[in-house]
Amino acid sequence: MKLQDFRNFRFRHLNRMMKLQYLKLLRSPGGARKVAVGFAIGFGLEMLVLSTASAIYLLFYPIVRLANASLSASIIGNIIGKLTFLPIALMPFASMVGRYLLPFRPLHMPQSLYVYVKTLLGMSVFAAVLGVLSFFPAYYLYEMNRKHREAKRERRKVPQSQGSN
Repeated sequence: MKLQDFRNFRFRHLNRMMKLQYLKLLRSPGGARKVAVGFAIGFGLEMLVLSTASAIYLLFYPIVRLANASLSASIIGNIIGKLTFLPIALMPFASMVGRYLLPFRPLHMPQSLYVYVKTLLGMSVFAAVLGVLSFFPAYYLYEMNRKHREAKRERRKVPQSQGSN
C-alpha cells in the first residue's frame, strides 16, 4: 500500500468514525435535552479552565453525570469553547465583574489571592451565563436536525399503493 493510499484510508476511516459518533449523539436516549445540557455544561466549564489552572477537568465528568447529560456533547461544547478563545477574551472583564461581587479584600487575604478570587468569581458568572445561553441554540439545532432526518426518512418510504401493483 502506498503512503498516499494509506493517508486516504486513514482520512476516510476518521471521517466515518466521526459520522458514526455524530449519529450516536443524535440517536442518544434522552434526546435533545440531554444533548443540549451536555453541550451547555461543556461550554460553560471551558470558561473556568484558565482561572482554575485546568483543575476543573477533575470535576468535568462528575458534573456531567450528575446532570444526566451527554458526555460526548459536553466534550464537543468544551472544544467549541476552546476554539472561540472566549475565556481569554473575557478574562479582563471577569476581574471587573468579580470586583462587583467581592468589592473589598478581606483583612488576612494577600493581594495576589484576592485578584485570583475576583477573577474566579467573574469567570464563574460568565460560565453560568454562557452555559445557559448555549443550551438554547444546541437544543434548537438538535431538534431541527431531528425533524430534517424524519422528513428525509418519510421521503424515502415507498407508498404502499405503488409497491403492491
